[in-house]
Amino acid sequence: MIIERVRKSVVPDNTVKDWLTKNIEKLQNRKGKLIVVSIGKAAWRMAKAAKEVLKDEIERGIIITKYGHSEGNIEGFEIYEAGHPIPDENTLNATKRALELTENLTQNDVVLFLVSGGGSALFEMPVDGISLKDIQKLNEALLKSGANIVEINTVRKHLSKVKGGRFAQHVHPAKVISLVLSDVLGDRLDSIASGPAYPDNTTSQQALEVLERYKITTSESILNALKQETPKELSNVETYIIGSVKVACDTAQNVAKELGYNTLILTTVLDCEAKEAGRFLGSIAKEIKENDRPVRKPAAVILGGETIVRVKGTGKGGRNQELALSFALSIDGLSDVVLCSFGTDGTDGPTDAAGGIVDGQTVQRIKQVGYRAESFLENNDSYNALKIAGDLLITGPTGTNVNDLIVLIVG
Repeated sequence: MIIERVRKSVVPDNTVKDWLTKNIEKLQNRKGKLIVVSIGKAAWRMAKAAKEVLKDEIERGIIITKYGHSEGNIEGFEIYEAGHPIPDENTLNATKRALELTENLTQNDVVLFLVSGGGSALFEMPVDGISLKDIQKLNEALLKSGANIVEINTVRKHLSKVKGGRFAQHVHPAKVISLVLSDVLGDRLDSIASGPAYPDNTTSQQALEVLERYKITTSESILNALKQETPKELSNVETYIIGSVKVACDTAQNVAKELGYNTLILTTVLDCEAKEAGRFLGSIAKEIKENDRPVRKPAAVILGGETIVRVKGTGKGGRNQELALSFALSIDGLSDVVLCSFGTDGTDGPTDAAGGIVDGQTVQRIKQVGYRAESFLENNDSYNALKIAGDLLITGPTGTNVNDLIVLIVG
């Protein structure tokens, strides 16, 4: 019930419609064309909501989203599905089309730019001299390195014709109104989808330092491209955050209170290794169970954020599944304790699961069929461990993306 209510609180159908209804004059007072560009995992839902409010005001539009995240045709929109978390050929084709649709605009025109998590991979056009294979190889290395999303996007921005404010430069002198669903800790606008329409606060030197920090070797062409600086000022953009993990955590807390739990939002900016977060939350569960602190039983502890996984094994999983499996090992045998960790977009890593729901018997269920849960964790194979235990959370695409939510229940 908590998870379902949270999902509904951040679906773009509601948030986009609400903002557009309250601010319709910003779009209707224009003298020229209105073009909609919607990117990210929630792109289809955001565009659908915009169409329902703005109707024939929209001259043309384009949607670029992850495979399986489109839900059908929308009149007046071109719809593209592409690779995530690694860009592919469809990514480049879709982005090229978006650039074509927004060419040669005037100061009387408006681009309604709908941005959600996943946009960094889905909206991409490499700078001259950089190939798609170069971008794919570097993205894979960054995602496996343990770098956080801000660090990853610092590098991505300096290799792209559309990231780091360069899309806003492309449509200038047209005005850009950006509505953003945040999937970045602290709602850093220059990092959400790598900030295509926001001044870039990072530098070329910082991008090079990320590669050095995580010992990522790359080609001379990429190193040279990283030295090209991104725009630090933009005069044609207005940006509004319409959804974030903070909203999700507040909703989870309210629902938990309605269900009779004592609640605590521990953080909305969780940022560490997934397995370390799992162990830490295991210690919190034990403390509540034994000593009624930091919150009394029955307790619901809520966290939002985005952990990382340092991939050393050859298994299958995602950060939420790894956190859940680590937690299960920490509280093995403990009764009346349940933890759910899930990606609000309905996908966790390269799997069909949103995350996991585990308890004190998860490890035993794995052991009963002849396996060691520890081995799965060491091999970064949390998906198969939780599948054996029957503890995968599979929701399918939710149409939104505002980081991850973790709910710990101690009865």
